[in-house]
Amino acid sequence: MQDKPVQKSELKKSCVNCGAELVYAPGTTQLECDYCGHSQEIPASESGFEELELKPYLEALGSQSHSEAISMLTCKNCGANQHVEENYKSLHCVYCSSPLIVEDIHKEEWILPGAVLPFQINQGRAHLIFKQWVKKLWWAPNKLKKASLDPQNTKGLYVPYWTFDAQLFATYTGQRGDYYYVTVPYTTTVNGKTVTRTRQERRTRWTPASGSISGFIDDTLIKASKQRSGIIPTKVERWNLKELQPFDSSYLAGFVTEKYTIPLKEGHLESNKEAERIADRWVRRDIGGDTQRVHSVNMKLTEETFKHILLPVFVSAYVFKGKRYNFFVNGQTGALAGKRPYSFWKIFFFVLFIIAIISILVFVLKDQ
Repeated sequence: MQDKPVQKSELKKSCVNCGAELVYAPGTTQLECDYCGHSQEIPASESGFEELELKPYLEALGSQSHSEAISMLTCKNCGANQHVEENYKSLHCVYCSSPLIVEDIHKEEWILPGAVLPFQINQGRAHLIFKQWVKKLWWAPNKLKKASLDPQNTKGLYVPYWTFDAQLFATYTGQRGDYYYVTVPYTTTVNGKTVTRTRQERRTRWTPASGSISGFIDDTLIKASKQRSGIIPTKVERWNLKELQPFDSSYLAGFVTEKYTIPLKEGHLESNKEAERIADRWVRRDIGGDTQRVHSVNMKLTEETFKHILLPVFVSAYVFKGKRYNFFVNGQTGALAGKRPYSFWKIFFFVLFIIAIISILVFVLKDQ
């Protein structure tokens, strides 16, 4: 593998007018200064995406290629590894809001991201989506509704994922099932008499099948981080990867970046499981018929490559009665999901109200 120049992820860009730190403006290709309003275009990449050959990295031969040291803070409460840009004022964990201690900053090696999906909505828009959602919640604690008023509780985070590409080839054996119908007599009782009638019943005709399938598996997406809690819901994990941009650290400015905690080797094993599921679907499609039985699949992956990519999400953390709740907004689409707390007293008094109404109705109807 030939080393190429890399874009340093911690390269800071200052405003040429006032010297303040520039931050990325979601939905644009520009850096902006929050102090004087100056904007600066992020140069378009000339190299495009770079897929890294998988095998050298799994064998540790490529560990120093396309990697660098990055400043990290690890949350002692939930375990999230976070890189916080210097201009990000709130040193609190984006997942659980626990304080992050500056003195605990340490250097870690990471495989440089190959692509980033820039935020398309800003913090104000994400917070409005969250606020409107909270307003519609039945039985939500008043403290949650008050917390939703503060936009500082909604933070932008780049979440790490692995993507894997490969050429898939497999041979298989199995059976093809074709449906056919036969007329079957049966007896039933009509008006106290036993009569014989017929009905159509489905049968399956099985024939042996074998063959081979091949194709290209593109961008198998595998989560690259895990915490003790703060799991991003599946509803939020739906990004349009066609909008990925070649990695440029400028897109990270003003946001928290989470470092992967699931190693490349573990991510590769998960991608292999997904490849097996894909192979099974391709085999069944190749066998055809109405249904299939797959006896064996001998799968082989070649030309395997991978990317470390960063995807955008807004996180809002809320603690209610000692339990933490996370709400997530997709930084590209605005999709929202999360677990919410319920107010015991609101439900209790509503039940009392319903009981009182029923009692009044029973009393009124009883006197009529």
